[in-house]
Amino acid sequence: MYDDDDELSNLNAEGEFADPLDQLGPPGQGEGVSYDPEEMLPLLGSTDPQQRMLAARAFCELAEPRAIAPLITLLQDLCPLVRVSAAYALGRNPSATAVEPLMGQLQRDWNGYVRKGVVWALGNAQDARALPALIEALTTDISAVRLWAASALAQMAQVSYHQVVTALPVLIEAMRQDGVAAVRSNCAWAVGQLCRELPSNVIYHTAIDALIETFAEDRDLGVREDARSAILKVGDTRGLQVIEEIERDGFFSW
Repeated sequence: MYDDDDELSNLNAEGEFADPLDQLGPPGQGEGVSYDPEEMLPLLGSTDPQQRMLAARAFCELAEPRAIAPLITLLQDLCPLVRVSAAYALGRNPSATAVEPLMGQLQRDWNGYVRKGVVWALGNAQDARALPALIEALTTDISAVRLWAASALAQMAQVSYHQVVTALPVLIEAMRQDGVAAVRSNCAWAVGQLCRELPSNVIYHTAIDALIETFAEDRDLGVREDARSAILKVGDTRGLQVIEEIERDGFFSW
């Protein structure tokens, strides 16, 4: 289990909840630059860590199957900037072969930025094998990683019904209990995404009830708004009626 206080040197307040690729900036000479995979591929094996990092960052924009194997190797690079760049590049180039190496790196990497990128890549992989690792990240990791784990679990909607019903209780618990409002908000969004893939059964109605509860009771206005938005996007009739009743009765003001 990771502690937020232990990793304040790895994650800063401004970048903690930003999109995983935001902190990298342009991988080369600026926006609009096109990258030649034939030039970038050899640099993934460069002896210069700066060259390895820049090449990995280029594959955040390039779709290139030949880069998968060297990027997997770079997940264990000594330089954390190389590792985080490789993780994001694998998120842009999802591959079944990268899932287990990503899971292994999530378990052992000390750097919060790297784990954040790994979680993002695992979500993009849309692979059932990643589910236990993402659940563990949501329940035990630092706040920035928990936030992206919630988003990644929403990708289980593209995997299978079993993965959805396994992910939902964990997301609901975090939506209710996580101490960070941004994490609870992402959980509300993810629960809504998964609900849209469910039939109208007990699991579905339990999830809608949890969103309604969050909308009515969460102490943070932003979380309540995100739960409300999730219900609206699902279009659940009962949920829409409860929203209307709560807003009409003025239980709280927006």
